[in-house]
Amino acid sequence: MIAKKKKFQESLKSPVQSSGLHTGLSKTVQIADLSSKPAKVFEMKHRVVPVPLLESSVSTKSGGKLEYALDRSLMGMTGGQILCEMLRRQKVDSIFGYPGGAILPVFDALHSCSHFRFVLPRHEQGAGHMAQGYARTSRKPGVVLTTSGPGATNLITPLQDALKDGTPLVVLTGEVPTYAMGTDAFQEADVIGITGPCTKWNTVVRDIRDLATQINDAFRIAMSGRPGPVLVALPKDVTSAVLEAPARLASTQCLPKLDNPILRSDALKANRSASIKRCADLINKAQRPVIYAGNGVLSCAEGPKVLAQLAETACIPVATSLLGIGCFDEHDPKSLQMLGMHGTAYANKAIQAADLVIALGARFDDRAIGDPDRFAPVAKAAGKDQRGGIIHFEIHPPHINKAIQCNEFVRGDVTASLTELLPHVRKVESRPQWMGQISEWKKTFPIKPTPPKQVTKISPECVIMLLSDLTEKLSKRTIITTGVGSHQMWAAQFFQWSVSRSLITSGGLGTMGFGLPAAIGAQVARPDAMVIDIDGDASLSMSIQEMAVAAELGINIKILVLNNNEQGMVTQWQALDYDKRYSHTHQRNPDFVKVADGMGIKAQRLDAVSDIANKLEWLIRSEGPALLEVKVDEKVPVLPWVTPGKALDEMIINASQIGTTRN
Repeated sequence: MIAKKKKFQESLKSPVQSSGLHTGLSKTVQIADLSSKPAKVFEMKHRVVPVPLLESSVSTKSGGKLEYALDRSLMGMTGGQILCEMLRRQKVDSIFGYPGGAILPVFDALHSCSHFRFVLPRHEQGAGHMAQGYARTSRKPGVVLTTSGPGATNLITPLQDALKDGTPLVVLTGEVPTYAMGTDAFQEADVIGITGPCTKWNTVVRDIRDLATQINDAFRIAMSGRPGPVLVALPKDVTSAVLEAPARLASTQCLPKLDNPILRSDALKANRSASIKRCADLINKAQRPVIYAGNGVLSCAEGPKVLAQLAETACIPVATSLLGIGCFDEHDPKSLQMLGMHGTAYANKAIQAADLVIALGARFDDRAIGDPDRFAPVAKAAGKDQRGGIIHFEIHPPHINKAIQCNEFVRGDVTASLTELLPHVRKVESRPQWMGQISEWKKTFPIKPTPPKQVTKISPECVIMLLSDLTEKLSKRTIITTGVGSHQMWAAQFFQWSVSRSLITSGGLGTMGFGLPAAIGAQVARPDAMVIDIDGDASLSMSIQEMAVAAELGINIKILVLNNNEQGMVTQWQALDYDKRYSHTHQRNPDFVKVADGMGIKAQRLDAVSDIANKLEWLIRSEGPALLEVKVDEKVPVLPWVTPGKALDEMIINASQIGTTRN
């Protein structure tokens, strides 16, 4: 185990090798590449002599021809080896996965392949969330490799989570041999049918000659338009077969056009410039504009910079969605922080009072906008006489006019659209009346911790505030992951966010157990960063087994578990809506310190107010993975709170409006 940990840590310090694939087989065969580079050398045994494919096109049902480029460099390789080679060509450096019978030919190829860091989780769902953390941190697709049947179905939650949050994943699952498909074979499931609704695209590779093309397609689709997950099922007879003819690589001119609105890029191009000019005209007319920035701003490295230019040029305050956190520096006076159900009161009030709402890469999620019929009433009224309204910059057509009808929209990459917009926006030095009103709201409705019921109780919000102060002094970048629940909202509210992609959390699906595996994936992507999982006791318990992965491989994550012995977010709803009938929302937790110690992770417990600073210092200064369990006050509500059916400015501000006693 020590040798394995050392080998993995060395791989994090140095780039992954990008030389040719080594198969470890016995007979040497020369195979010509399409390029002018020297022929690659592979060792093989029991290989049938390749039969050359003379034609470079195939007939279609309509009588036409589909042209193919032929790649002879893959001839003589097994399907598993071809997969490894195509992943290498896609510059994959890390794979998260779990072996099983149907995928063994691929794992056999991986055994003698030195190009990838392989992270073995303790559950396939953990592999999916690790890949999400990797993708969100690196801006590259996270790659998952599992077997068929339960190995694939255990990935449904990460796939749906990635689809809702726009996270690129390439999921490769084993499949029973093609001749056994549809026979209810051992570990067979209708993976294509099951994963259709939770992927951008999925496919089964039925011919080894098409394997290379379909892997390339998977990466292209995962990153095109709004990023998302794709799945490729790999039958065992395809991955164990030997390619006896040149691989068919579809040219860029004849790649199949999928009937998927995410992939269509020709719509509305003619009107794009006109739409941008109309949006600029509305921005120039507006007296009380506000920006609502979402995850789309973070899709490009330059996105936050362009957003800051727009806010500075036109003096526009900026509110973010949960997934947009980090796209705008919260130290800037124009920052309104997060809007929505648990957003700041001043962000919500600004949206409701604005005469122009500029939505950037946001999908108007119900948790962000409250009652859609009463969202931004002043802007809706201003839109009727073209002096304001709601404008939407969005890459994904189904999100446009889905939840909120906008006055203008620009379809396409947000960063590119804003870059085109900026020259048309007039410089505004100040907006004294509008910014003065916002300053007054900030003074009247500050975001502040709920006072503990007893002075000896630890406030979870204060712990996060102090952690934010401590990490801000570090020389290295800090990345925070979270589970889902009260701790997630406290992290969004009380941590000071100033760097893009510094918060990795489950937004649209709200997946408990997300934080720990996502932290592992983020640390693999950025081994030079300080990665901290701020988690809750109930959420951590859903993926606690993945601590063993961090311990085994020496992945330097820090885990801060806020333990209130309850499902805090759910009990908050039960207190208000169900007269404090806490039905099955309290559980007996394990001793998290002992569990961590048993898995080989350093751990301590914080249960005294006087020790908060010292214990947090210990956590972030520890070498290797570490856990700090914090015994926090119970029944601490997340405030403000816009309950379902209410408008954004109809917030619960005081804990007395909910009640916090435990029955």
